Amino acid sequence: MKTLYSFTVILGLSFFVSSYNRIENTNFLNTKTPNTHAVSKNLNNDDSEVSNDFFKRYSDLKKYKSDVMSLYKNRTPGTIWYDENEISEFGSALYEKAKNTNDLVIPYQNEIDQLFSSSSDKSTLSQTDADLLLSSLYVVYTKKNNADKKKIAYDAMLKDFLNYSTIEETATADVNAKVEFDQYYKLQDVLKKYKRLEKSSKWKPIVPAETPYKDLRPDAVSNTIAQVRTRLYLLGDLKQDSKSDVYDRELMDAVMKYKVRNGFKPNYILAAEHIKEMNIPLENKVATLKLNMERCREIASQIAASDEYVLVNVPSYELVYVKNGKVQMTSPVFVGAPLTKTTIFNGEIDRIVFSPYWTVPQSIVNNELKSKIAADPNYLAEKNMEIVNGQVRQKPGPENSLGLVKFMFPNPDDIYMHDTPSKTLFDFEQRTFSHGCINVKMAKELAIAMLKDYPEWTQAKIDKAMDGKAENSFKLSKKVPIFITYFTSLVNENGEIGFFPDVYERDSELGNQLSLTSN
Repeated sequence: MKTLYSFTVILGLSFFVSSYNRIENTNFLNTKTPNTHAVSKNLNNDDSEVSNDFFKRYSDLKKYKSDVMSLYKNRTPGTIWYDENEISEFGSALYEKAKNTNDLVIPYQNEIDQLFSSSSDKSTLSQTDADLLLSSLYVVYTKKNNADKKKIAYDAMLKDFLNYSTIEETATADVNAKVEFDQYYKLQDVLKKYKRLEKSSKWKPIVPAETPYKDLRPDAVSNTIAQVRTRLYLLGDLKQDSKSDVYDRELMDAVMKYKVRNGFKPNYILAAEHIKEMNIPLENKVATLKLNMERCREIASQIAASDEYVLVNVPSYELVYVKNGKVQMTSPVFVGAPLTKTTIFNGEIDRIVFSPYWTVPQSIVNNELKSKIAADPNYLAEKNMEIVNGQVRQKPGPENSLGLVKFMFPNPDDIYMHDTPSKTLFDFEQRTFSHGCINVKMAKELAIAMLKDYPEWTQAKIDKAMDGKAENSFKLSKKVPIFITYFTSLVNENGEIGFFPDVYERDSELGNQLSLTSN
């Protein structure tokens, strides 16, 4: 686990900047959709009250009832296609595969489509109904793809479906399942390399020579250095393995390359956390690569159809702006804390707002500001705040919590991207500070890049709009797609693989599900 930081840092006023409208409008512990209710008893037979009620309301599925219920012999509704209250990657994979299967009639397609909708028209189905609908879809999909079999053991086949290697092999064999997002194939190439390494006798755990371990710096001499050198050679950060136990210039360059591609702070210190990361079993890395290949499938068609887009990857804390197939710029970001996670979804940026106001949520006013205003009558003025129509808002300016520019994209959680005056936060490795919004280090540079096709937005006009004196909102004539993603492994433009922390434990949840399925 990478460096942790004092909780008091997160509580600073500047970090209340992100997604407070989201907090104001919805309890952050219940942001996932659809809203659910728990069902405690197993569906061990076709006559359970829950199953009877479901198939009565979804009468077109009655003919699949026996097969569907066979999937729930040791489960309850909401446990096959869900991780907690969110549809899992397997549920998304099933949906995509069903849509891409020729001549497959999806039962109750409108209801199922709404489960995966990124618009404000979210599904209101209970988790029980949604899980049973997806299980019915699984049966229909499996029946279609195994039409030559007289009898299909759906519950036995489900174990294979809930396995990334099986998904990968099935999809790869399907010529119609070509993935247009090239990141998929880059990850696939790395996967082949890691599978070869997994079988190699050269890959051995690094066993530090020092007890207790002490940070290693340039010019240090240690057997640990020799082991790290071999590891970085096998990973491709070094062109040769001299076997030297001296921390020399050659190894310094390799360590820097390793750290940058994996999101560590760029320095030459070899700390215990770096040795720990290098010792993650290859089988775990292989599983991570497969998982992220499937994530590529989920956004492949949208990425391929977009000649311009912004991609924000939460685990790597990075934003990438792409236009005409080329990366125009990248920027560090910080995102939602584990209790106020940044939502993973696709949207469209339709407005850029320069020198924005920040309307302080009423919850912050009640819990934080009232006592301070009572103690200091000049508090609002000192913080560049004012009261308008009964609401407290912070006026535009360099110290405004939203910085000098924000990027708006309509979404039900009311999150957005924005600048921040707290630039020092980008020096941290783990950057989960906000309440859901995305704070962009190079926000001005992003605005400039996105406005290149708007001749009226000269550099001088942008500078003036960002002088912090008056809010200036500009509606884009061409909306720019934005993809907020969760890739724990990605290949950069140089073909280098990066593995990033599972900050929201989305990979861990999937791993647990796979473990339960295999029992």
